Amino acid sequence: MPAHRCLLRTSRVIAWMLSLILCVLSPLAMPAAARADVPGTLQAQAAPSVFEQGPASSEQLALYARIASVNTCIASAAGEDFEQAAGVAGETIAQLILAVHQGLIPTSGSTPLTLEDLRKGSINAAVIGATEICPKQVPAELRDKVKQALASQPSITRG
Repeated sequence: MPAHRCLLRTSRVIAWMLSLILCVLSPLAMPAAARADVPGTLQAQAAPSVFEQGPASSEQLALYARIASVNTCIASAAGEDFEQAAGVAGETIAQLILAVHQGLIPTSGSTPLTLEDLRKGSINAAVIGATEICPKQVPAELRDKVKQALASQPSITRG
């Protein structure tokens, strides 16, 4: 089969798979009130959508930090620059906290954090976690700074 036909067939398969995923996941992204009006959706879903959550809990923040740390380790192991990997992982978590939790975390009370504050905290969490998970992939100077900062703050909670 000629290469152009193979590429065409592959792109059709990918498009079909993406449309299938979209059909399956789109009802989950809708607020619960909107899902009630869509024929064919399950009405037994009384729980709010993931997009309707309140402030992030400590457990959720620990999970998000762990995800960012693991993603940083995976990306840097694959050859990505460590700082770039930590930045992307941190940005992802910051955007998640802003979208899902309206920027609210336990220590902020009822005042939402700005995207910039969320970025700083999420990137720091990714770097701290990567120092624990994959220390050999963290640049030595940065790893030493993290260890020094953790040693000077015995009350810090690690995710």
